[in-house]
Amino acid sequence: MARGLSYSLDDTIAAISTPLGEGGIGIVRLSGPESAGILRRLFRPAGTRAAGGLPPRQLILGHIIDPTSGQEVDEVLVSFMPAPHTYTRQDVVEINCHGGIVATRRVLELCLLAGARLAGPGEFTLRAFLNGRIDLAQAEAVLDIVRARTSAGLQVAVGQLSGALSARIRALRQRLMGVQAHVVASIDFPEDEIPQIDVGTELADIERELAHLLETADRGIIYRQGIRTAIIGRPNVGKSSLLNALLRTNRAIVTPIPGTTRDTVEETLNLQGIPLVLVDTAGLDHAPRDPIEELGMERSRAALATADLVLAVVDGSMPLQPQDQAILELLGERPALIVINKCDLPQALDEDALPAGRPRVHVSALTGQGLPELEDRILDMVLGGHVTPQNEAVVSSPRHKQALSAALESVRSARTSWAQGLPADCISIDLSEALDALGQITGETADEELLDRIFSEFCIGK
Repeated sequence: MARGLSYSLDDTIAAISTPLGEGGIGIVRLSGPESAGILRRLFRPAGTRAAGGLPPRQLILGHIIDPTSGQEVDEVLVSFMPAPHTYTRQDVVEINCHGGIVATRRVLELCLLAGARLAGPGEFTLRAFLNGRIDLAQAEAVLDIVRARTSAGLQVAVGQLSGALSARIRALRQRLMGVQAHVVASIDFPEDEIPQIDVGTELADIERELAHLLETADRGIIYRQGIRTAIIGRPNVGKSSLLNALLRTNRAIVTPIPGTTRDTVEETLNLQGIPLVLVDTAGLDHAPRDPIEELGMERSRAALATADLVLAVVDGSMPLQPQDQAILELLGERPALIVINKCDLPQALDEDALPAGRPRVHVSALTGQGLPELEDRILDMVLGGHVTPQNEAVVSSPRHKQALSAALESVRSARTSWAQGLPADCISIDLSEALDALGQITGETADEELLDRIFSEFCIGK
């Protein structure tokens, strides 16, 4: 993405706002002062109803015309939305074409030839931010809504878009500004009578609120990003069967032949709102039989190394094998559940041989026995028994968590300095750093580099 703040808000941008491919509708969106003029040059309304102009906020049937040849490109429905009551607070035009690659690309091409510029990634949302319709946290929530994989993740993102988190952050910044103003006044006007406030108590209260927000961060990030869960074990212990059982579908191939899974298989399970990214891995065997199986095992080890949670599967109908022991030793300090599979068969596993202290659960991937308990144990490990309250401002971004941590550290430092009677200059510096950190969340103190990094993750057209 080009430098975000170097974009002029005076030009008109255009992009396809729907995924390319066959579909019912393909939308080309324009934003900027020339949006209506470009549409007039390309659009011929059907009949005479709209021939005199572009009635705002109405869908108008007609055709997009190539002004050079006069050829009809597509039959479309268009809408014109005048500023400031639009997504970007600029004039916005949306051209609803028939879904398909050729039609939408041709309409976009004509818009660019008529004077628009191709939008960069996220530039429509960037303009909404720069024009003050939304703040930076709300802009990031737009991307989270698009990427949400569960209803709970969507709920968290919609709550952030509504401004719940931003309102909390702005309120805390206002309180910090009040403390900062008092401290600065005591420096600049030491002989004047300055209205007294209990700085220590106010900072302690702000510190508690920041800490409470941070407590929601780990859960919020889970709802946003999901939990990467590797299913590991030696060949033929039932890893793929477990994947299929959790998904309630036959996603992975299951046979009695060891080594059926040669590569990692990924699927996302919605586990009570938590996106659980299940990674079925090739069986870890000390003696791979061919290069393909060896490559699959390498990918299994890579999946284990990047997993947030591990389901280590062992066969309960057999004694623990040396391969099982070796795999369990690979877990290290990672969060893991030992899944004792095939509990529908006569049991031969000596559970005393399993690592002490590791939680374990008995299941049958074949019959479904024990799966509800397994899911509950996973949720207990992931959320620690916590449930995200309805309508609570939740921190769901690692970036926000980092900024809140920095603000909390600075506020604690300021409160300690005040309690120790240190010079007001030291306290003012800490307060300035806290204000800057909180401003990074909502955008008041965001620089061009940060904006470029955030909006580069968006798709073109959003």
